[in-house]
Amino acid sequence: MVNEIKCTRTFVKAQSVEYDSNIMKGFILIDKPEGITSFDVVARLRRLTGEKRIGHAGTLDPFATGLLLIAVSREATRELQKFVGLDKRYEATFILGATSTTDDIKGEITLTPNPSPLTPSVIEEALKTVTGTIDQVPPTYAAIKVQGKKLYELARAGTPTLVEPRKVKIYSIECLSNLSDLSDFSNISLRIHCSSGTYIRSIARDLGAKLSVGGYVSELRRTSIGLFVIADAMTFDQLDSANIESHLIKIESFLSRLT
Repeated sequence: MVNEIKCTRTFVKAQSVEYDSNIMKGFILIDKPEGITSFDVVARLRRLTGEKRIGHAGTLDPFATGLLLIAVSREATRELQKFVGLDKRYEATFILGATSTTDDIKGEITLTPNPSPLTPSVIEEALKTVTGTIDQVPPTYAAIKVQGKKLYELARAGTPTLVEPRKVKIYSIECLSNLSDLSDFSNISLRIHCSSGTYIRSIARDLGAKLSVGGYVSELRRTSIGLFVIADAMTFDQLDSANIESHLIKIESFLSRLT
């Protein structure tokens, strides 16, 4: 007797993966507080939204405050490159008469012995030299990579590295301090409009070098990215998991501001 073997085939119906329409997506403007990194902002927003795909267009140093342009969702982050190259505006305070290893208040500060006396006209003329299209050397403490290592990693390891100057454009520098009323020129406030890729710390360093007194940034606040302004930004005190979705700007609406 021949045993008949029956082969049975099991057909598994492929299940279609439905897109979760509840995923939060869009853009949000954040007013970054002092003392946290731009990545910390992204991490907080991931917790608030439950969305992992979040990015930003333009890093702010931990000591700096101000505008961060944040994309939430895969669709939004794909559009970030359109915003990275936008011009930016800052308000900054420079300290003249000292240098910093990081070109900001967080570095090791060295006072310049017997600094040259400064006058309003001397400062104004020096500001002109760091305005316009210039070749700017980034700070030795920066996120730029050299042979796979970030500059600040090399600097912290004891091998600070200079990189080639980069073309940037400083559209304007407005002095907010009334220089004629200042008895001490070591502390000046400025409003700066510049191209993407500009380091405000480098401007302070180069201005100080031009004046032969040294210089660094003590305060820095970004007030705009292109047409997006700090007045429209949200602070973390204003956001929670219950209301953040209502503050997201739709992708199409946000992109329309570029035209």
